[in-house]
Amino acid sequence: MKREVKIGITGIAALVLLFLGMNFLKGVKLFDANDTYYITFKDAKALSKSSTVYADGFNIGIVSNVSYDYNKPGTVVVAISVKRNVKIPHGTIAALDEAMLGGCTLNLTMGPNPADRYMPGDTITGATANGLMTAAAEVMPKVQEVLAHVDSLIQTLNTLAQNPNLPKVMENAELITANLNQSSVQLNQLLKKDLPQMTSTFNKVGENAVQLTDNLAKLDLEGTVSKVNTTMNNVQAATDKLNSNEGSLGLLLNDTSLYGNLNQTVNSATNLLEDLKQNPSRYVHFSLIGKKAK
Repeated sequence: MKREVKIGITGIAALVLLFLGMNFLKGVKLFDANDTYYITFKDAKALSKSSTVYADGFNIGIVSNVSYDYNKPGTVVVAISVKRNVKIPHGTIAALDEAMLGGCTLNLTMGPNPADRYMPGDTITGATANGLMTAAAEVMPKVQEVLAHVDSLIQTLNTLAQNPNLPKVMENAELITANLNQSSVQLNQLLKKDLPQMTSTFNKVGENAVQLTDNLAKLDLEGTVSKVNTTMNNVQAATDKLNSNEGSLGLLLNDTSLYGNLNQTVNSATNLLEDLKQNPSRYVHFSLIGKKAK
């Protein structure tokens, strides 16, 4: 055999071995039977050929081809080659998830019913997963707003730190804290000293109130009220008699003629006493010799 033929055969064998080794490293088994399915996306997110295909996080195959559908602008068709024993149920969602350091992974979230499944060559529904990078992109505007507030806060703190009155404020704060601590100690002493006495006094007041309530409960309130009512009725009856012309007191208080006679009698007695003082000889005769003969 010529030397050139040997070199050619060796080169071809080396290429075959290189091809088989690269596919082996990618997890592709050329001698295993595989099924092909298709997935459509609006954005392939830099998904490349020979990328790994996962089913619920488990490696089931690779991406065999990625092509742009020129008949349907805005549509990317991804062909995947999976192991023939993998059954893909209807309702399965194929999602693209961007990696942190670049690249993209394809993950199949399997549907609930294995009996109702896609057949090889069918098209599976594609979606975009809200992975870590998507969440980070959504969070970035909020982070920027927070950073703006933090920057404003730092400026405010710097302004406050440069204020010459800050040491005085800190001294006043320390003084207030010391006063509060002293007040707290005094309050604790007051509570330990006076609180038991106050509690004892309140207990005595409560006991006296209970005793007073018991005494009131023992009183014959109905009998007392009945006697008071009887007394008031008697007083009312006596008052009615005094206001009427019945009886001596009633006549004395209400008969005007009797008042006039009494007044006239008093006046006559007064005149008599005055005349007696002025002319006693009219009423009393004294004789030192004896009674004068008539």
